[in-house]
Amino acid sequence: MSAAREKLKSARRIVVKVGTSTLSYGECGKFKLNLYRIEHLVRELVDLHNAGKEIILVSSGAIAAGIGKMGLSEKPQTIPENQALAAIGQGVLMHIYEKFFAEYGQTMAQLLLTKDNTVDEHARENSRNSLMSLLQMDVIPVINENDAVATDEIRIGDNDNLSAMVAEMIDAEVLIILTDIDGLYSGNPKIDSSAKLIHEVAEITSEIEKIAGGAGTKLGTGGMFTKIQAAKIAVQHGITMIIVNGQEIGNLRRVLNGEEIGTVFV
Repeated sequence: MSAAREKLKSARRIVVKVGTSTLSYGECGKFKLNLYRIEHLVRELVDLHNAGKEIILVSSGAIAAGIGKMGLSEKPQTIPENQALAAIGQGVLMHIYEKFFAEYGQTMAQLLLTKDNTVDEHARENSRNSLMSLLQMDVIPVINENDAVATDEIRIGDNDNLSAMVAEMIDAEVLIILTDIDGLYSGNPKIDSSAKLIHEVAEITSEIEKIAGGAGTKLGTGGMFTKIQAAKIAVQHGITMIIVNGQEIGNLRRVLNGEEIGTVFV
């Protein structure tokens, strides 16, 4: 076991980011939310919290939930339409999270952030104070970008970068990004059968950046490129980041047990 993975076993303050592709069935399921995965994720988070970890969840999925609620066949192209769907879907998503967290006896809180909340000094301090107070109250914060009011000028652009900014803001030790792929590969595994999983990245070089592509799914805003951007933010502030497959139940605990799955950025 590498030193970086050994360190994960003792991490106390952990940010977990989960992507839309992990939370929903996508086109084949008419963009409905995957309740099986959401419930198992919540159960794992609560169990980790019961074991003494401080957990912050950064969750995508509001627009997908809105699309499913409205019975649309695809994601709209305009910002106002997506903002409207986010406003519809955010309530749907939080209702589901609240139900599952309550089932396991855990209080959660919703926070919607924009870039201003992480960059502007006064707003950043208020956001940090709110998050720290929630952690002290043994509450699990569930964070999303405020897509319903954000515009191109203020939106962070994806929850990968948001999760890294949140991790830096609250001095987290670990950032775990749950996605629909096993980690960072040497090539695109969907088209390159010789692509190999990279288990550990000691330095984010230009070569590593070139490996990253565009958005991975029709519903998601971030592909591997935004995850590399998030990794750069994390490692610059002394935070270990891991990309791991969130569609396999139990991977979150396996990562924190130091198992060699996913890609760890030292």
